[in-house]
Amino acid sequence: MNTAQREAVINTEGPTLILAGAGSGKTRVLTYRIAYILSQRLATPWQILALTFTNKAAREMQARIENLIGISAKKLQMGTFHSIFSRILRIEAAPLGYNKDFSIYDEEDATNVIKNIIKELNIDEKKYSPKSIKHFISNQKNYLINATTFNAHYLDGREFTEIVGKVFRLYEIRCKEANAMDFDDLLVNMAILLEQNPVLCQKYQNQFKYILVDEYQDTNHAQYRILKRLAAQYQNLCVVGDDAQSIYSFRGATIENILSFQKDYPNAKVFRLEQNYRSTKIIVAAANYLISHNKNRLEKNVFTQNDTGELIKLVIANSEREEADKIVDWLREQKARYGYKNEDFAILYRTNAQSRVIEDSLRNKGIPYRIFGGISFYQRKEVKDLVAYLRLSVNPYDEEALRRVINYPARGIGDKTIEKITLLAQEKQIPFWQALKMAAAVGKGKALVAIQSFIMLIENFQKVGQTTDAYQAVEYIAKNSGILQDLNADATPEGRSRWENVLEVINAAHEFVKNSQNQEPSLANFLNEIALYTDLDKEVKDKNVVTLMTIHASKGLEFTSVFVTGLEENLFPSSQSAKDILSIEEERRLFYVAITRAQKNLCLSYAQNRYRFGKLEPSQPSRFLNEIKQEFIQSSSVDYKENFFHRAPSFNQKEIKKLSPLSNTPKNSFFSAPSSKDTTEPSPTLSAPQASNFPEQLTPGTRVIHAKFGYGVILEVDNNGENAIAQVDFYAKGKKTLLLKYANLQIVQ
Repeated sequence: MNTAQREAVINTEGPTLILAGAGSGKTRVLTYRIAYILSQRLATPWQILALTFTNKAAREMQARIENLIGISAKKLQMGTFHSIFSRILRIEAAPLGYNKDFSIYDEEDATNVIKNIIKELNIDEKKYSPKSIKHFISNQKNYLINATTFNAHYLDGREFTEIVGKVFRLYEIRCKEANAMDFDDLLVNMAILLEQNPVLCQKYQNQFKYILVDEYQDTNHAQYRILKRLAAQYQNLCVVGDDAQSIYSFRGATIENILSFQKDYPNAKVFRLEQNYRSTKIIVAAANYLISHNKNRLEKNVFTQNDTGELIKLVIANSEREEADKIVDWLREQKARYGYKNEDFAILYRTNAQSRVIEDSLRNKGIPYRIFGGISFYQRKEVKDLVAYLRLSVNPYDEEALRRVINYPARGIGDKTIEKITLLAQEKQIPFWQALKMAAAVGKGKALVAIQSFIMLIENFQKVGQTTDAYQAVEYIAKNSGILQDLNADATPEGRSRWENVLEVINAAHEFVKNSQNQEPSLANFLNEIALYTDLDKEVKDKNVVTLMTIHASKGLEFTSVFVTGLEENLFPSSQSAKDILSIEEERRLFYVAITRAQKNLCLSYAQNRYRFGKLEPSQPSRFLNEIKQEFIQSSSVDYKENFFHRAPSFNQKEIKKLSPLSNTPKNSFFSAPSSKDTTEPSPTLSAPQASNFPEQLTPGTRVIHAKFGYGVILEVDNNGENAIAQVDFYAKGKKTLLLKYANLQIVQ
């Protein structure tokens, strides 16, 4: 470990801010800090609360700590904010008016509830969409504003806020009746629990002697309030983050949390992890100069002792399709030149819509890829259908789950019957499940028989859920709900895939039971885990593919070679942020995140023309390109292959030295420091191609570049003196036979 890392590990007491630059080893520091606390017997695993933003990150960190200190690491309270707080809320649900088996509504569930309320209130859904109202309500909850407070203090005379106030009030009632919380409620109710129940608050303050928070720059106001309350007794709150990577304001994250940490805790210790272990000197320098244009930031000087590396490539294309083709051509050239695999590459973009032409180009060149951030496994219809049955087996008051499967597979309970039950529930002011049972007791005809049969089915599933483990319960419910039979009847490849997805849920339950060590392997606990599953937690089976993703989705990842596309005004930065200084600063931080994903190679690109609303319109280069020093960039012409390997401009020697200070970290048996190295670097240049028309220099296997056909490799040479010819396999254009005296091939060294 370097000096800064070591100091951040061993100074365990009191409020601590660890400013961790990109690629600076923050996960290692967090891991060793926890291991150090335990090795010094400052706390038991049960007294350490470690909060991350993905379950995958928590699992990986816990595994590393287990390697250092042994099996006791499994007792650490480690996970995402939502997963940890949902466990606490299941224990302490009663004071909040819930029971421990509450359901967790995802975005689709919550939006559907709001959609039903809008219909009930006769609101024009086209004018006021359920998604926009859900987003607005979510923003209020992020600041711990409930429906009562909103209606009392935040109505401003606008029709929209008046409507939101009505929907918000009914939404809270519907969720409480369904014994359900949405993702925001997991934070809101945790804050309420701590702020309105002093005895319970003290219980958890006493338990959590040390609190560690990863990615603190991504926390919102509700999380801030919870942490401040939990850490009030011991004050051992350690937050790790990078203000330069705060990019989630649209989710409610507020950069002020990290910027104001020292104001909140005047005695806080601050450690700066500034040595980047990921990227080349040029990439680190470019990122530093870019982010220096932001005014709202904490000072740090990120440096690296890695190689100088290649200049950043700038690709300029006439159109978005040409941009995609040139990116893929350069990707293929890197594979041939450096021996990279597909998995070494990531192509990043500002919006999902940009992926289409890139996908077309990759498919045309036969390069496998995957879209990261597509539909999550647990968001697939057939999976959500089975999960709805599982949720009802634990919580029959879950109205959203009930509505989803009351007539799936078809059992004769039509829309008119459901509408009558809905009206009955509203008239009697009772949950939908109670109204259903009431209707079954007094109804007539086929619908009555169908409802009675459905109620018996769910009550049977409840018994199974209470008396068996998650695996046995899921398998039983999948078989007896009729879902497997219904999907098995579809012989198409799509139908088979859906059937296999349901089987995969059964497999997931089996894995859960097998790996349940700190919790009961119950159906309720299994549901709690999968409710908080995100695409970031997914294990990729086929890893040797090129990764395509939005820049937001790429945070925390790294790749050997990264392509950042669409660097145009009104696309990146986006048009919505163009007139707002704070939004521009966030867009700049987003570009900073994109740049710092790259380890060795970075390529930036933009199109001079792009289709918008079906029309080809001219584009202007992003302002961010001008905020990177030009000496770090190797620019291209419209046909970038002709000029790609021109000699690089001279590099400022002082700037190179700034990026590679000598390490004077003392060696230690527990925290080994890297040995000091001579960091004197020659001015970096790239070898210019060597022109050659002479067959003796062009042998099979020689890599060459041609002004029109681009990069290729010599297959054969027929030496006929002045009329010598060569067969060349060009990566982009295929095999060509060329007369050497006119070909003007250049050898790539």
